Amino acid sequence: MPAAATSAVVHRNLGADFPRIAKGEGNYVILEDGRRIFDASGGAAVACIGHGNTRVHDAIAAQLRQISYCSTIFYTTDVCEKLCQELVDSTHGVMKRAYIISSGSEAMEAAMKLARQYYLEKNPPEPNRMRFIARQNSFHGITLGSLSMGGHVLRRAKFEPMLLDCVSRVSRCFPYRDKYEYEDDSQYVRRLADELDQEFQRVGSETVCAFVAEPIVGAALGCVPAVSGYLKAMKAVCDKYGALFILDEVMCGMGRSGTYHAWEGEDNTAPDIQTLGKCLGGGYQPIAAVLASKRVMEAFEKGTGVFVHGHTYQGHPVACAAALEVQRIIREDNLVQNVSDMGNLLSARLKDALASHPNVGDIRGRGLFWGIEFVMDKATKKPFPNSCGVAFQIAELGLTKPYCIAVYPSSGTADGVNGDHIIISPPYNISANDVDRIAATVEKLVTNYFASNKTEDIMAVGLANGRHAADEETRAEVDVLNSRLEKTTQLTKKIQACLSRLEATGKSVRDVSGPLNGETKRLQVLGNNIDAAIKAIEKLRQPADSKEDEENIIRQGPEKAGLSNYLNSIKRLNKALENMQTSNLRANQQTISDLQRLVKNGNTQLENSFDKLLRAETPRSVEPLNFITKDRPFPLLSQDIISKLSLMNSYVSGNSSADNSLVKIYAEVRGAYLSQTLVNLAYASVNTAKKKSHDAIYRSGTNGIGMYAQAMEGLFVAEYENICNIFMRQDWGPAFQTTCQAPLAELARTIRELNNHIKAHLSTDCYLAYEVTEIMSGLSNNLDTRTGELKATLAAALKPVRETGKMSLAELLDDTRRRVSAIQTLPSDGSPMPVVSETMQRLQTMVDFLRPISSIMISLGDGGWKSATPSNTSSDAIPSLASFDIGADGKEIFAHYCTDTIDSLMSALEQKARLLLKGKSVLGVFLANSITIIERMIRDSDLNPLLEGRLGGLDVWRKKAKALYSDACKETSMYLFDVIHTNRAQRPPSGSNESASIVKALSSKDKDSIKNKFQTFNTSFDELVTRHKTYSMEREVRQMFAKDIQQMLEPLYNRFWDRYHEVDKGRGKYIKYDKSSIAAVFLSLY
Repeated sequence: MPAAATSAVVHRNLGADFPRIAKGEGNYVILEDGRRIFDASGGAAVACIGHGNTRVHDAIAAQLRQISYCSTIFYTTDVCEKLCQELVDSTHGVMKRAYIISSGSEAMEAAMKLARQYYLEKNPPEPNRMRFIARQNSFHGITLGSLSMGGHVLRRAKFEPMLLDCVSRVSRCFPYRDKYEYEDDSQYVRRLADELDQEFQRVGSETVCAFVAEPIVGAALGCVPAVSGYLKAMKAVCDKYGALFILDEVMCGMGRSGTYHAWEGEDNTAPDIQTLGKCLGGGYQPIAAVLASKRVMEAFEKGTGVFVHGHTYQGHPVACAAALEVQRIIREDNLVQNVSDMGNLLSARLKDALASHPNVGDIRGRGLFWGIEFVMDKATKKPFPNSCGVAFQIAELGLTKPYCIAVYPSSGTADGVNGDHIIISPPYNISANDVDRIAATVEKLVTNYFASNKTEDIMAVGLANGRHAADEETRAEVDVLNSRLEKTTQLTKKIQACLSRLEATGKSVRDVSGPLNGETKRLQVLGNNIDAAIKAIEKLRQPADSKEDEENIIRQGPEKAGLSNYLNSIKRLNKALENMQTSNLRANQQTISDLQRLVKNGNTQLENSFDKLLRAETPRSVEPLNFITKDRPFPLLSQDIISKLSLMNSYVSGNSSADNSLVKIYAEVRGAYLSQTLVNLAYASVNTAKKKSHDAIYRSGTNGIGMYAQAMEGLFVAEYENICNIFMRQDWGPAFQTTCQAPLAELARTIRELNNHIKAHLSTDCYLAYEVTEIMSGLSNNLDTRTGELKATLAAALKPVRETGKMSLAELLDDTRRRVSAIQTLPSDGSPMPVVSETMQRLQTMVDFLRPISSIMISLGDGGWKSATPSNTSSDAIPSLASFDIGADGKEIFAHYCTDTIDSLMSALEQKARLLLKGKSVLGVFLANSITIIERMIRDSDLNPLLEGRLGGLDVWRKKAKALYSDACKETSMYLFDVIHTNRAQRPPSGSNESASIVKALSSKDKDSIKNKFQTFNTSFDELVTRHKTYSMEREVRQMFAKDIQQMLEPLYNRFWDRYHEVDKGRGKYIKYDKSSIAAVFLSLY
């Protein structure tokens, strides 16, 4: 018995015996019978890196050890986030987000819904857009939605009545069959673009969501790439009418075409939405994806932020791990380039081998995605009929020896029904030898098939198969129709006989019953009216009769009567009251009044019971640190209590058009609990701000505000869960805001007290303002993410501290200037002032708070701190989490603030030093010391990477300090200028050792002048050295100035000494230093 007959699998063909694969190994699949099949198609162009890759296996195993399934309603995974980022990055900023599912069909379904919802999310919305325009003979998936989008005739045929009618189609882009002989590519493209334009107008352009196409049509046509300019022209039509441009790259994408995305080919025309599939995971896991552009996602982000779609296995972590590793292998091994290179070679080899074959009509494709179309007649391009099954026979033959090669067959190439092609889509890592083998084997396979199956034989088999099937079907239909016709004839005869008898009998009956019939009808109407009146009276009396029973239940209350019984009683009373009021009978007024009283009493008791139950379950407070320090969630109301409270609310909410009274009760009880739980942390936040030392600088994390915010977040999230379990959705927001009102008021008071403290100690505690800003903004964003509430309230509470934080930046600059201005004396030895290190310490501390400071500075704008006046653009809005990312802008602006601070400090110090210090040299020492301290404190702190390359201002100040100090050297150097020989024709050479002859040639007057210069230099130089040694200099400053003195004076002295030292005749009377001794003095200056 064939294996197919005993299999439990619903195979694609229940009558086929499929070969069983034993294993996969590289580019081969190995069958149970030992055949090694070279996988030249990768299945349906799936196995892009071959089979059995151990890196992918390891990645899957590693992910299984972490987590094998993720419910994306609640969670995400690191591997899913990384894969989506990898896909988004691959588009170089074109796409913004990715959506991970399990198949190409799912991807197209998601793309359709994403496109439709985009027009509901955008502002203004366009709800009339619900149509799609696709192409004839396309294929976009097998589920009903994706099948509706496609134009694959054979795959649609059996399901046509079920398919969507909101999809219309235009011509395919298939130059081999559809381009006119007189057309070039540009004319062909223009014709197709005009057709699309006309279709937009025909269906109503305002109703179209998107145009959908494959950049390279795969299974439906056999690897047909769009001609140059086609994608760009189609997108232009979409843009003209405001529609989206969707590209289906499930089969041709992810590197298959020689570029990572098929749209990156000749046109480089990016879509608004893109589907991906087969080569995303390479067959190692079922996975596909949808990429959405910035245009699409920004509409969602500014709209509801919710994509109304989802799958149990979307973002599956194991599938994501496999796909991520496959994509890393493709990228790291540069396989896309190999696809391009080997694709060019494969194209050439296939065309060389088969282009001239009489039954090969066309060979087309791109990258490693090539189709071979077979025809009956090469000249007329006449296809084989579908019944011949040419492509499938060739593929089956390929699996046999000696070929042992897998190619992908398909039909309907020519018109959706007739025509055949095979696809060759080998793995990306094939070599040139593999290409040669594929081309040679496919050539032999095609040649041998057509050699052993002549066209007339193929046609004969096809026609016989077709005729046999058609005859059998027609015969069966005729048998059914004959059977039905015979039954119909018999029934007709019986009906005619019955009608004849009824006609004869009916005439006599009508004569007798005529007068009676009218009276009978009148009596029936009267009886019905009387019955209705009796029922109405009984119905009206029923509430009065049952009032005592209901009153007993109401009097007992929910606890004694039972909540369910009590609620049913109130509902019955409400219904009775409604019926009574509808009757509007005077006799019912007393009963109506009684019922109203009972209903009111019942509602009051229900509210009291709600209050009592809630108070009994709610403690006065809990100790928040027990939950925070142990990382435990805050307690929720018990499920039993929630069930009872929810039942009560369900009745009250459904029977009241006014505000829900239970919301007020809930907020009063639970609000007090929240306030009492948090009150000690509020006090602690204020108390920890107090400090023992007035000048102590605030250190990060030393205030209790962080613990306070953490407790508030945990409590509020738990409370929101309680509220969602008890109240209807429309009451969630009001109930949550009202409940949190009291603790939020206490938070606002606490922040105001902290702000008062900060303003009183701004120079030391401004950092607390930055910390509070970050902590409270984080609290607001976390609560907004979890609940969607309280953002505005928290923003208003934070505003005072945030404004103080803004103002502090300008105030710190002014404080630096004031402190320098208040200096009365400066050290006469040029020692630096403490204000320098203190100012730099401030900047160092600010780096610890760079996240909130960055946010504040961005809101102020670059240079906004130069005025203490708050910005007019100030807003109550709390910054988003994204604004606390210390991006390039935040770092840049903070760096500018640092350089402004340093420049202000140096300017103020220079101005003060010019007033208080005497002499340029000490002024230079003072400035240089300050510069060195600033540089050192930058270099040895986290300021260094922020200010790297931005300290050009300090170089200016250093040059100024050096110029001031070197003035004294210039005075000393003047005594070494050789004015005697300046105007003489024959000046002694520098370094001359002929001092005796030079001096001998001098006049007495010149000799006296030389002696005087040596003596004057000695005095000036000694004073310079003494002064240099008495100055208080930082080590770097002393070395810098010593080097300047040496470089300026030593060469001049040595030259002067070389020329004129013989004027002293070695007695030391005029010349104090020889060259070696003065060199020693210079060294002592360091």
